[in-house]
Amino acid sequence: MEARVLDPCCGSRMFWFDKSNPEAVFGDIRRESHTLCDGRSLVINPDLILDFTALPFPDGRFHLVIFDPPHLYNVGPKGWQGLKYGRLPQEWREVLALGFAECFRVLAANGVLIFKWNETQIKIAEVLSLTPVKPLFGHTTTQSAKTHWMTFMKP
Repeated sequence: MEARVLDPCCGSRMFWFDKSNPEAVFGDIRRESHTLCDGRSLVINPDLILDFTALPFPDGRFHLVIFDPPHLYNVGPKGWQGLKYGRLPQEWREVLALGFAECFRVLAANGVLIFKWNETQIKIAEVLSLTPVKPLFGHTTTQSAKTHWMTFMKP
């Protein structure tokens, strides 16, 4: 069976119930492991090393894409948040705009994109301005956590 789901920024697959789900292709730009400051192990081991701004898949390949890109650009090189969530470059606007475009490109007609964002450093409104597709609905986890989940459908 061909996988129907793409997670192009899977990191350590934190929110997946089945971290080996055969329905999904897990991708990330890095493969590494670390011991965090609290002693926990962090393993980033994607199925494919890939860049979410240039996905190696044909148009319309997936029915569902989960786009959970790094949300921090101001983080130290050895800080646990950067290790856990990754880092955005200073040109984050261009990178995220390309990421949205690629995620929608590989999404099938009427496919669904789930987007996760934490606005600790960059407000969600700034990020949503980088894609012409508007979310259908979403959820903010809590006022203090600042994490947003949004659902889009490919037009």
